[in-house]
Amino acid sequence: MILLSFDIEEFDVPKEHQVQISLEEQIRISVYGTHQILDCLQRNNVKATFFCTANFALHAPEILQRILAEGHELASHGFYHWTFEVGDLKKSKEKLEELTGVKVRGYRQARMMPVPESEIRKAGYEYNSSLNPTFIPGRYMHLSAPRTYFVKEQVLQIPASVTPYLRFPLFWLSYHNLPAAIYRRLCAYTLKHDGYLAVYFHPWEFYPLGSCPELKMPFIIRNHSGQGMVRRLDDFVHYFKQRGEDFVTFSQFTDCKNRELLNRRE
Repeated sequence: MILLSFDIEEFDVPKEHQVQISLEEQIRISVYGTHQILDCLQRNNVKATFFCTANFALHAPEILQRILAEGHELASHGFYHWTFEVGDLKKSKEKLEELTGVKVRGYRQARMMPVPESEIRKAGYEYNSSLNPTFIPGRYMHLSAPRTYFVKEQVLQIPASVTPYLRFPLFWLSYHNLPAAIYRRLCAYTLKHDGYLAVYFHPWEFYPLGSCPELKMPFIIRNHSGQGMVRRLDDFVHYFKQRGEDFVTFSQFTDCKNRELLNRRE
């Protein structure tokens, strides 16, 4: 099973590099990229999970309509991408449900930062995908965390996939910068070892950042952005479909694992 997901949000990455960017421009870039992603998924007839901030949803209601109309899952990515308060866990869930009339079952914290697990449960989520169990200086130090799914605070935890043993991260930045064939082989190896693969990307990766020097994006983010990432996403989906792999949403995976856990207890 392949759990393909996208964090759709305000494009605030330039602010991390001391570049001011208006909210209007943040939304415009992410809307453009999300349509590129949805076009690709539609061409390939696969479903994915979209972790969406409530703030982005409020400014791009047409995106939510398209995501749901095309059979994808909507989950929460918090209320705002730049700031976080514990109350945002429930507030973002309620706002997304109010806007769509669809139950929101899962959560992912912005930038995969730590989040109080007990509060995830209290807010009513069934699964949480806020862990990247790897080591990246200045960002993640999770080498002792479980590498694959587990239950904590009665919530199914679904970490981003990393390779066995070395815990090489298979997140979005790796696909930008590794040779594409090597990235896909690492994913295939991890999938075979773990029985599933969970990877994630962002809409702004599918925008031509290389043509926007004013944003001062580092090369590792600009590399293969825009149509380069559209091609890479196409190739990723083709590669695994040819191998007979199924693409499932995070909720489908959660239901499957909950059934397995229940059967073990019986």
